[in-house]
Amino acid sequence: MISTVRALETMTIKLTKLQRTLRLTPVLTTGTLVALAPGFQVHAQQAKPSDPIVDVLIEKGIINQAEAEKITAELAARQTNAASVTPPSSSKWKLSDAIKGIQLFGDARLRYEYRGVDNAPGAIPDTYYRERFRYAVRFGVKGDLYDDFNYGLRLETSTNPRSPWATFGNNTSGGSVTPSDKAQSGIGIGQVYLGWHPSDWYEMTVGRMPMPLYTTPMVWDSDINPEGAFEKFKYTSGKVDWFADFAQFDYQDPTSASAIPSSDTFILAWQAGATVNLSKNLSFKVAPVLYNYTGTGSGSGLNLPYTGEGKNGMNVNYTDNPAYNQNGINDLLIFEVPAEFNFKNWQTPLGTLHTRVFGDWAINLKGRDRAQAAAVAASLPQAYTGEVQAYQIGIGIGTAGPVYGPTQGLVYGTTSQKNTWEARLYWQHIEQYALDVNLIDSDFFEGRANLQGFYTAVSYSITDAIIGTVRYGYANRINNNLGTGGNNLDIPVLNPIRNYNLVQLDLTMRF
Repeated sequence: MISTVRALETMTIKLTKLQRTLRLTPVLTTGTLVALAPGFQVHAQQAKPSDPIVDVLIEKGIINQAEAEKITAELAARQTNAASVTPPSSSKWKLSDAIKGIQLFGDARLRYEYRGVDNAPGAIPDTYYRERFRYAVRFGVKGDLYDDFNYGLRLETSTNPRSPWATFGNNTSGGSVTPSDKAQSGIGIGQVYLGWHPSDWYEMTVGRMPMPLYTTPMVWDSDINPEGAFEKFKYTSGKVDWFADFAQFDYQDPTSASAIPSSDTFILAWQAGATVNLSKNLSFKVAPVLYNYTGTGSGSGLNLPYTGEGKNGMNVNYTDNPAYNQNGINDLLIFEVPAEFNFKNWQTPLGTLHTRVFGDWAINLKGRDRAQAAAVAASLPQAYTGEVQAYQIGIGIGTAGPVYGPTQGLVYGTTSQKNTWEARLYWQHIEQYALDVNLIDSDFFEGRANLQGFYTAVSYSITDAIIGTVRYGYANRINNNLGTGGNNLDIPVLNPIRNYNLVQLDLTMRF
């Protein structure tokens, strides 16, 4: 290397003389030649005395023949040595050759929550409320595999299928009080699935998956990740995007049965819908879906007639006494019609906004039978066979750009971008025998039927990763002659619920 630099210094001196002669600028220095050496080095691997670049240097008197051969040999040797050294790896991760891409995703959330309930007049207790500080973490990986496959795996706090939340100071270890107890800080598998999309018009997924159907929290809690199989067919014609969805979700695997899977309870979904693009910024989407059940279940009261009735103001849930059953899936054949209008990119004094008008309507086509079975089991004075419908109507507005949907947007923490915001409001009405109470949203309104009320939420993205959200909900009983059926771990003790209030203050960090 020293001899090379000396030769380059000699070349610099001779170049300076040549520049003075030819009046060339700027003057090349030794440092400049060293910087140019890699380019010369590449050429030098094959350089011979007869090469044009060597001939020119010799002809101009910059170097002689011996100097040219020496420099060429040394640079060629350096190139050989450099090629023999393996550069350090830029990453310590070693991925299977089958993985095409991988993405880390998830969120960490902190919450203050208040739930307050008024019970029926004369009941003991007549009121009940809970104030809690809570947290939730969801962390996963997803991506593409080769040959048209994709995958996903997500871990989350809590084993409750309708909530990933854990509560500060919730001691369950037993014995003496233990501050910062970790018994509620367990991790469960929230999602594990494999998808296949061999063409533009077909895809399928198996495993525990994000909700693949187009639906709303009125029918399906957004925290539920159904298990089983799902198939989607798609077709575009002009301005209309058609789709058909089919789902086979495993509802329960009875431990007392040996036949697999014929003894399992399944919920089957049959959906067909379309997105009509009326213009560049205006679209309409509707997707009717029919749910039916196979098998009746054998545990947790699924095989008993649902009544939804309380006992002395309490929400007892006897799995061996149908008079107070809160979970039965008998006589359910639900027809649901979710829909929405989207108005994108309209200019206002608040900036460019996106407005979404949405709604959902559902009816239990076997609701009369469900009501009659409840009346017999609970010895009701009459069967309320008209309590078989549910509906939701609302509006959402927010900064243009993010994807909004029934469970998508800043309110649900699925997107974030600094200084963006979203607000949404809806009215919801669920009659006693209209829906499967094991699936409806456990927050609004407490996972119960025979309640109606409004929900509102406002979210603001403080940074590209942090979202602040305020939620409030209020509901009251629809039919004062019936209980408020359903069973939720947040407020499991009262039935009927007369008035219900919910306040949530969230701080979410997405990653």
